[in-house]
Amino acid sequence: MEDTFMEAVVLDEPGPPEALRVRTLPVPVPRPGEVLIRVKAFGLNRSELHTRLGLAEGVTFPRVPGIEATGVVAAAPGGEFEPGQQVMAMMGGMGRTFDGGYAQFTCVPARQVIPFRSDLDWAVLGAVPETLQTAYGSLADGLGVQPGQTLLIRGGTSSVGMTAAVLAKRQGITVLSTTRNPAKAPALERIGVDHVLIDDGEVAGKVRAIVPDGVDNALELVGVPALPDTLRAVRRHGVVCFSGILSNEWIVKDFYPIGYLPRGVRLTAYGGDADDLPAEVLQEFLDSVAKGEAVVPLDRTYRLDEIAQAHADMEANRAAGKLVVVL
Repeated sequence: MEDTFMEAVVLDEPGPPEALRVRTLPVPVPRPGEVLIRVKAFGLNRSELHTRLGLAEGVTFPRVPGIEATGVVAAAPGGEFEPGQQVMAMMGGMGRTFDGGYAQFTCVPARQVIPFRSDLDWAVLGAVPETLQTAYGSLADGLGVQPGQTLLIRGGTSSVGMTAAVLAKRQGITVLSTTRNPAKAPALERIGVDHVLIDDGEVAGKVRAIVPDGVDNALELVGVPALPDTLRAVRRHGVVCFSGILSNEWIVKDFYPIGYLPRGVRLTAYGGDADDLPAEVLQEFLDSVAKGEAVVPLDRTYRLDEIAQAHADMEANRAAGKLVVVL
């Protein structure tokens, strides 16, 4: 491999968006069992915002952030993948305990890598890995959704919320999605959401005006502040899956289950890894997007040197969908 140096985003310590600086670093050298990926695009995630704000546990600095990346294999000494093969990588400590995807190259354990084949634009592909993994895992594993059911998505214009809506509609599920910003409602309508609810902090009553007994399932992506109200929107023996923390609050203080949980409502959580997204599920989703049968909620793209602006936009919740950096 000819490249010896690369451009990468480095975070020396927690701070404002401007703390993310593009520097020249040596290209990582993969060992057997690792895969060196030439990054074509990477999506931004709240996890990286938490890292930048100093809220994430187990992060050491300086660090190249990024819990996901999409690109092509540059080298795989163990022979797990062929050079040039299209791959996505995510989680497993990326951007936290070892350098992640905010770079021209990233080196990750082979178990974190998923192969695919697609002619979709890299910007679209870059929006997929963590978003699809979380949405798919939350619906399939966290909630066990079934065709014909009703689903509330709290935090509906997040990239995970929009992807979950796309997946749920493909399964014949009636979807209710929330947004705090009425201007974002058309974005939810375009992807097929049945009922868009403006979130003023209390949506349970609005849900029950549509589904009197409460929805079968709810996907909580806002976090702790919204959770009690989301629980009240679900029918007895329905399920709430806690999968996101858009609010940056993820710990329920002084949790007393009998007082906190409505009678008969079940609370679960999902926080998966790369191996929770089967390669065949990823491939089928990408093929469906190529055929126009599904959409990837890509909001906007940036260059690597625009990473501070991208983070500022993410922190200010300016997007309806995924923010992606294209290299």
